[in-house]
Amino acid sequence: MRSASVGAVRENSGMDDLPPLVERACALARNIGFPLTRDEAGPGLPSACLPGVGRFLGVLAAGCNGGRIGEIGTAAGIGAAWMASAMPADCVLITAEIDEQLAAAASKLLADDHRVEVLTGDAREVLAPRGPFDLLFADGGWRDPAGLASLVDLVRVGGRVVMDDVTPLRALPADSPMLADDVKRQLFFGDPRLLSTEVVLPDLRNSLLVGTRRDG
Repeated sequence: MRSASVGAVRENSGMDDLPPLVERACALARNIGFPLTRDEAGPGLPSACLPGVGRFLGVLAAGCNGGRIGEIGTAAGIGAAWMASAMPADCVLITAEIDEQLAAAASKLLADDHRVEVLTGDAREVLAPRGPFDLLFADGGWRDPAGLASLVDLVRVGGRVVMDDVTPLRALPADSPMLADDVKRQLFFGDPRLLSTEVVLPDLRNSLLVGTRRDG
């Protein structure tokens, strides 16, 4: 008996279905010209939360009963839309965006959900006082070692921090400097306060880092 093809499994799995709010966020990104993929954005430039990352965030957000979720880098609101679509009714989401035009657009998109608050400004100033968080999606801005290390301070013990826009090690060229010097991996796998892993997306070209804060 022949097994179902991978395509058929995906077609019947619902993995390609987007929550309505996420669909509206993607449409907003297209309308304002915000890149939906890393390829569209180009090296080193911001892009939208990928569907595989969004679905992973939704899985984590769904378990934040009575919890508090933070996001650094709202952009067009796609990541926030994934989390808001999945999180329990008694959960709150606070997302910060330094770009005033993006923050205004995302705020309008998310205005009907009273559980979601969009802050305008540097997350170090506007988001930090609202922690600690049960789940933190760090999707922009902080790339220096000290800034990255400060992310852990925003997460309660037992809470999780997620960072995307990572290239799997096996997908990196043999001469890539990221093989020896990657500040993101240094944080997640070098900070004793985190127990971390890397999750490779189905495209095998993108991955994310997730860490749970522990005592210490």
